[in-house]
This record gives sequence, structure tokens and C-alpha cells, in this order.
Amino acid sequence: MRDSKDCQFAISAPASKHTLVGEILPPQACKFLLELHQNFDEERRRLLKARQERQKRFDAGEKPDFHPETSQIRKSAWKVTAIPPALQDRRVEITGPAEPKMVINALNSGAKVFMADFEDALSPTWDRLLEGQQALKAAVRHSLRFEAAGKSYALNKDIATLMVRPRGWHLEEGHVHVGQQGFSASLFDFGLFFFHNARECCKRQSGPFYYLPKLESHLEARLWNKVIEFAEKSLDIPRFTTKVTVLIETLPAAFEMEEILFELKDYIVGLNAGRWDYLFSGIKRMGQHRDFVLPHRSFVPMTVPFMKAYTDLLVQTCHKRGAHAMGGMAAFVPNRSDPVATEKAIEQVQADKQRECRDGFDGTWVAHPDLVSVAMKVFVTALQGQPHQKDKLREEVKVLAKDLLSFSSTPGEIPMAGLRSNIDVAARYIERWISGQGAVALYNLMEDAATAEICRAQLWQWIHHRSQTKEGQEVSLSLVLGECRKIEQEIVSQNPGAKESFTKAFRILRGLVEAKEIPEFLTSAAYPELVLQC
Repeated sequence: MRDSKDCQFAISAPASKHTLVGEILPPQACKFLLELHQNFDEERRRLLKARQERQKRFDAGEKPDFHPETSQIRKSAWKVTAIPPALQDRRVEITGPAEPKMVINALNSGAKVFMADFEDALSPTWDRLLEGQQALKAAVRHSLRFEAAGKSYALNKDIATLMVRPRGWHLEEGHVHVGQQGFSASLFDFGLFFFHNARECCKRQSGPFYYLPKLESHLEARLWNKVIEFAEKSLDIPRFTTKVTVLIETLPAAFEMEEILFELKDYIVGLNAGRWDYLFSGIKRMGQHRDFVLPHRSFVPMTVPFMKAYTDLLVQTCHKRGAHAMGGMAAFVPNRSDPVATEKAIEQVQADKQRECRDGFDGTWVAHPDLVSVAMKVFVTALQGQPHQKDKLREEVKVLAKDLLSFSSTPGEIPMAGLRSNIDVAARYIERWISGQGAVALYNLMEDAATAEICRAQLWQWIHHRSQTKEGQEVSLSLVLGECRKIEQEIVSQNPGAKESFTKAFRILRGLVEAKEIPEFLTSAAYPELVLQC
């Protein structure tokens, strides 16, 4: 470890802002986080710079491809290490923000796994981060309680297995600094959960378990491998106890699935098809090129050629290497006041989950507790009661680079109503995010940062390439900005008390669509609003 005499771990949020600082960030936890920073932040920054350099090559015309220098990894025989009993059955997983009520409801939902999210489904205010860590600390010990509106919530005896998703490598925690440097949000979220819970998880033979988001290369997976090795050694945790699942939710990572599994083979248990982030990443990484322009997101289901190639390759790769292949999100939110719409949506969810079963997935994601039983019934029936179907090797699958890049073969249109919907959903989501809410129910769908990212990225792409709407209008910047003004006026007239926050949200959205080059993440653009509120 490097000399830490001149390094100071500093929290910029006022101590009076939250009473949990002393509990969640005691001196020993701060020391552990500082050690993570000193050992791994420099490499994190190098890898982020490598992303920027790769993007310049993509913008100049280079296309993603399978790397010849790692071909031996893809050709040789190897498997990931044994998967622990607690993660053998993952037929249905529920996801949601690491917030006390959600944690209890999700763990009690009947799902096999709950992924507590510090990333796309959580608005990372200082308060919510600390409250989330406190809630997970109590949940690991089965002591979590929550009271609101006269109701009491507590954990059942039998609960789902807990996994935690830290924020991605690209984000920094704005309330923590080391000297003049920002602090990695990934290391902050990972490190605090590990420090408080790794030993207890080991005692209960349940982790610590993580979902790792937004990776773009096997070198980023290698960095996570180093972080986990260090954390286990530093806190005297039995080696290889930590287990992770990696979300394949970026276009570059789709070309390095086997390499990512290989780099983490002593810790990894599966890959997940993060469908919405993957779609966003494809637009972002290749959006400068006309042959990657997509129709409105409603015309891009999982069955279009480039998305099917991605999921087929993921299942084949995982099963070849002995890992679980996890399916995508069912984002529908049941609406008890509209039973007809709810029944129709549930039929669509069932069809989507049946497709995943046929494709060979071992489990799937849902966003609402009411969908757990719906998805579980599909997987129990299709897998004939077995906990997974890793013996389904999909040897017939032959995915080439051109298949993963076949965006132009996606049929569909850009209706003017779809353009307006993208503006509406992106603005409403940003407004809620800067107000402290990261998972937002809009129009019977649970929207998180990933779906909002698709909406604003499509607007940028259509403007950049002067796409045509179904009605024959050119999607110009002036058209989109004009529609932004109209929709802002409509929303504010319906929500006059939220005028200030919607004014901020539309300002952020306009900045995202006006940019000469497509911005990396809307959460990065909106994050200063959260820091200012502290």
C-alpha cells in the first residue's frame, strides 16, 4: 500500500446533515476506503481515459470487434469456479433502489434474489446513500424494520438472497475527496457494504454478493478482480467468498464476454443481459454514424437481429463457461385501477419470459413484487422445476461481429408522438432524479436512468442525422427544442408546485440534446444538482 501520510479522506457534506455519518463512516471504514482509493483509483482513471480513446476511434470509423490478442482465451477450455448454493437458483430476481421499504418488500417478495441498487434505480443523494447502507447492514442481519404512514414493515423468516449493485467506474462520489481528487463511487459503494457486512455474510453463507455495472472491457473486469482480492485479504475474509455477476450492458463489453468471465473466473457466477443500458450504449458508442440510427425505442424489442445476437451470444458464452445467464428487466408496473391494461401487459411479460426460457436463460429480472409470481411460473414450468438450465449449451449459435452491429436491419419508424414521448419521459425522469427519486413509475412502466438515457440519446441521434419522422418532418434541433418548450409548459401547468425542478430538468435535457458530441451519461450531467442540495 502507498504511503498515506499526506492523504486525507475528507467528507464535504456537513456532519449535521446526517446522523448516520458516524455509524456508516467510522474511522476504520474511512481507512479501508482510503486504502481502496490509494491502490486502485489511478488504474480506474487510466481505464476511463482508455474509454475516451476508444470512442475517438469509433467516431473516426473503427467498429467494435472481437480482439485477436485474446483469441486464446476464447479458444481454450476453462470454466468459472464453483457457484455457491445461495446462488444456484436465480430463476427470478427483483431489482430496486437500496431504500428501507423497498429492501424489505423485495426481500419478502418471493424472488430468489434481490439486487439492491445504488446505481440506475437510486438517486445518489448523500442521505439516501447512507440510509441505503444502513438498511442493507440491518437486512444482512435480518433486523431491518421500517415504519411509514402508520404501517410497519419487517423481514420474513425466508427472504431472497441479497446482491448489491455499486455505481459504475465512471462516477465519483461528490461528497468525498482524497486531497484534491474525487472519490470513485464504485469503490465507495462496494467498500462500505463490504466493510460492514462481509464477515456477517460469510457467517450466513450468503456472500458478499455483487452486481457489477457498466463495464466496457475485460481490463475493467481485471481491476474489479484486484479490488475484490485486496478487500478479502485486507479484512481477513476467506478467499473467493465474494461472488459477482457482471451486467453486459455496453456495446464494447459484448465483444469481450469470455474475457470478462476469464478475468473474474474465481469470483464470477454469471452475466446479465442489461437490455436497456445495452441499447443506450449502442446508440452512444456508434451514434455518429448514420447506419446505426434506430427507430423509436418502442420498435426495438429483444427479437430484432442485433439484440437477439447479443442475448444468444451471452447465453452461449455463460453456459460454455459454467456461469448463469440472466435475462432482462420486466419494467411493467401493475395498475389495479386499470385491470384491462394490466392483463394485457402481464401477457406481454409472460411472452417475454417464455422467450428467455427458450433462449436458454437461467433467470430473469422484474421491477415490481407483483410480477415475481408471473415470471416464476413461467420459469418453473419451462425449466421443469430445475433451478437453472446451464446444460443448454446453444452450440448452434454462431454470432459474428457484424451480427452484433446490425442496427440498420431494425424495422420501425420515428412517430412524432414517439419523439414527444422521449422528451416527456426523459424530462420527467430527470426531474424526479434531481429531486431524490431514482426509480420512477411513468405510464405503467418503472423507468430508471437507463430508459431515460435511451430517450435522450435517441433525440440526439435523430437530430445529428436529420432523421425524418413518420409524418415527414425533419428532426432538427429547433424542432426538438420547440417540442421541449411545449411539453415543459404542459407539465408545469399540471404541476405548478414543481416549476423550479422541471425548469432545471428541461435545462439539463436541452444541454444533452444540444451537445456537439453525445454526452456520456445524463446522471453525470444532473449530479451537480444533487451535490448543491447537500
